[in-house]
Amino acid sequence: MDLTTTYLGLELANPIVHSSSPLARKLSNLQHLEEAGIGAIVMHSLFEEQIERESHMLDAVLEEGVNAFAEAMDYIPNYGAPQIGPEVYLEHLREAVKTVRVPIIASLNGASIGGWVDYAKKIESAGVHALELNLYNVPVDPDLTCSEVEEGYIEVVSAVCHATKLPVAVKISPFFTAPANFCRQLVHAGAKGVVLFNRFYQPDIDLDDLEVVPDLKLSTSDELKLPLRWIALISRRLEADLALTSGIHTSRDVIKSVLVGAHVAMMTSELLERGFDRISSMLDEMKTWMDENDYTSVEQMRGAMSQDHVTNPTAYERANYLKVLGSYSG
Repeated sequence: MDLTTTYLGLELANPIVHSSSPLARKLSNLQHLEEAGIGAIVMHSLFEEQIERESHMLDAVLEEGVNAFAEAMDYIPNYGAPQIGPEVYLEHLREAVKTVRVPIIASLNGASIGGWVDYAKKIESAGVHALELNLYNVPVDPDLTCSEVEEGYIEVVSAVCHATKLPVAVKISPFFTAPANFCRQLVHAGAKGVVLFNRFYQPDIDLDDLEVVPDLKLSTSDELKLPLRWIALISRRLEADLALTSGIHTSRDVIKSVLVGAHVAMMTSELLERGFDRISSMLDEMKTWMDENDYTSVEQMRGAMSQDHVTNPTAYERANYLKVLGSYSG
């Protein structure tokens, strides 16, 4: 069975990719991922706020990030914690590229166009194979329109793509009015890939201390359905590589991702819960399923269940809504 795939112009041994997480902070973990058979590794994010904090800037933005985003909670230090500067991150990227042979994809979470571009250039100099832009922002200003939000993101992507020769993927949230159109704008701005979807971690309320507190819960396979649907809808309409993230826990989740048109399936929660060996077992299970269903390669599978190839294309759209509601039996 040929499990090879391509993503951002990179040749991968298989479509299972480690998504951005604190696991990547240790070089030994990268080695374990490679030994288990991972196709590529997305590193933990470099946050612009983390860098500016060293110059005593953007403290308010940093505090918001700690409370709102689990990856930031794990990687950005709290007030009073030891500082982690950009040079530490860049040196870690250099060591990662030397340590493993699988492609290393850096992750950047900026807060200003200047910051996005500056740190993208520095990341490129570290020798990584690609760059993932993690678009995370909470537009709370009621005077800010949805068009202005999207235009701001497109401006960032365009600036980064023009400033670096690295292939760029953009990780987005599902909270856009017209995701298909927004993805197309990203591609026109220079993105080679789109990652669907960023998983947000909402804060909770501590009723004893009356404080807003972070609340981290790992994903489940149920979360697969949202990105699965959207990739099925846009995979044949978008000239870009697609990565599915959120809800990848089993070989069947990976197979579904490829069938709707994804080039890779990204996961972390399953590795945190059950260890690195899950990768090799999932790959073996994929081969068995492919053999039983007369597939000889991942390339042959890709898109076989996208909207354009299923018997009932409306199953991915509004027409399926009433059918789902009527299916509940109590």
